[in-house]
Amino acid sequence: MEDEKKDEGQVNEENKSVDELSGEEILNKIEKDSAADSGDLLSRMGLSKKDKHKKETEELKKKVDEANDKYLRLYADFDNFRKRMQKERIDLIKTASADTITSLLPVLDDFNRALRQMEATKDPMTEGVKLIYQKLVSVLESKGLKAMKSVGEDFNPELHDAITETEVQDEAMKGKVADEIETGYFLNDKIIRHAKVVVGK
Repeated sequence: MEDEKKDEGQVNEENKSVDELSGEEILNKIEKDSAADSGDLLSRMGLSKKDKHKKETEELKKKVDEANDKYLRLYADFDNFRKRMQKERIDLIKTASADTITSLLPVLDDFNRALRQMEATKDPMTEGVKLIYQKLVSVLESKGLKAMKSVGEDFNPELHDAITETEVQDEAMKGKVADEIETGYFLNDKIIRHAKVVVGK
C-alpha cells in the first residue's frame, strides 16, 4: 500500500510543472535527471564507469611517468654539473699558484748559479746561502714544483728544448742529453718549463 502511494507521489511529482514543485522536489528531480544524463552520455560513448576509471588511471600513470622521467633527467644534469664544478675547482687550486711559481723560476736559476760560483771560490757565506736556497726549494716543492732530471736521459722533444748538439766520445750518450743549460720543471705533474739542453751526437 505504501509502495503504491510512493509510486503515485513520484508520478504526480513528474507531472507537476516546475512552479508547483517544492525546493526539495526540484533538487530530487535535478539529481535524477543528471544521473540519467551521465549514464546516457557514457553509454552513448560506448563506455562503462569501469572503462572511464581505467582511462583516467592510464592518463594519470602516463603523467606520473613523464614527471618521473623529467626528474631523473634534471637530477642527472645537476649531478654532471656538480662533478664538473668540483673538477674545475680542484684544477684551479692546483694551478692557481702556477703564475707565481713560474715567475720565481729565474730567481731559482740565479740562486743556483750564485751557489756554484760561491762553492768554486770557497766563499765563507756559502753555507748560509745554501740553507736559504734549500728552504726556498722545499717550500716550492711543497706547492707541487718538481725539477726535471735531464742529463743522461734520452732527448725528448716533449720535455726538452735542444739548444745545440755536441760531439760525444761515449757511443751510449749519442741522442741523449749531454748537458743542461736551464732546468725544466713540473708543477703537479704538468710541464711549466721545458729544459734547455745540449744533445750528444
